[in-house]
Amino acid sequence: MRAAVLFEVGKPLVVDTIELEAPRRGEVAVRIAATGVCHSDLHYIKGELPMSLPVVLGHEAAGVVDSVGEGVASVRPGDHVVLLFAPACGRCRYCDAGRPHLCEMRYRVRGKMPDGTTRLRWRGEEVHHFTCVSSWAEMAVVPEAGVLRISEEVPLTVAALLGCAVTTGVGAVVNTARVRPGSSVAVFGAGGVGTNVVQGARIAGAAMIIAVDLLEHRLESARRFGATHTVNAREEDPVRAIQGLTGGGADYAFEVIGRATAVRQAIDCLARGGVAVAVGIPPSREEYTVGGPAFVLHEKTLRACFYGSAHLRADIPRLIDLYQGGRLLLDELVTRSTGGTVCAAFS
Repeated sequence: MRAAVLFEVGKPLVVDTIELEAPRRGEVAVRIAATGVCHSDLHYIKGELPMSLPVVLGHEAAGVVDSVGEGVASVRPGDHVVLLFAPACGRCRYCDAGRPHLCEMRYRVRGKMPDGTTRLRWRGEEVHHFTCVSSWAEMAVVPEAGVLRISEEVPLTVAALLGCAVTTGVGAVVNTARVRPGSSVAVFGAGGVGTNVVQGARIAGAAMIIAVDLLEHRLESARRFGATHTVNAREEDPVRAIQGLTGGGADYAFEVIGRATAVRQAIDCLARGGVAVAVGIPPSREEYTVGGPAFVLHEKTLRACFYGSAHLRADIPRLIDLYQGGRLLLDELVTRSTGGTVCAAFS
């Protein structure tokens, strides 16, 4: 099959033919129909996060089951599926506690399949997997726990977005922060995930949703997805602007960029008792800081959100129901395509 391979940090990806082994017991081969390019992938390309090389990146995808290994029961060839980049074992302490997105298996695989081997080869050399997905390729072999069957009524270009951006953004609001109806919400970063935080806040019933970004076209788009107000951080101090709009501070603030400075702004813009949620993944060298006295005296909270704190097998079907009911905008996230192939999920 053809795949985009990262051989060296900071260098262009190499699109070449590589070998893909057939699925083993408990594994599924999926023909990729659509895949996203997430900022997390860029972190690894730039060397801001470590990764064993060579590797096929890509973790946000949907496709059609091509074949299954022995023992697979939840899907069969021809099924439409979303790929899950945090497959859960169902047996560890985190799965038992109802937090499968933090399953120990994901942190153990480190570029391999759960059995410690790979299914990818390039000219006889081992190629690493990325989060048991590696969707920047024509096909992928993944654990059965890494696929979720969906209705064929859902376009696969839309379904791919459920693999990361939508689930992370909406989940940050609904699962991590548990935004209350009538509250005020600030969103730092109106890119792909940030836009879904905006519409997650709309769905949750927030009364004021303030989108912050440096790019005017992203702020205009945020209004279409539910932002009631926008702040261009190139033109004004976002902390002061949010405090002015809310009459003292936001009830919730989400950082969806992956920068420590923006996390500090999210904390500083909060009202007393407010909750800030760090959604963006920062480079490994960055550390977060808070203003000590005000953070304590104003009883503020900083929470981290990975993958929307989602219970994927329950949350993704709910997101599809919201989409089919017209409350969750997904088609609008796809901004352009060529020849029927999606080129950009959000720009």
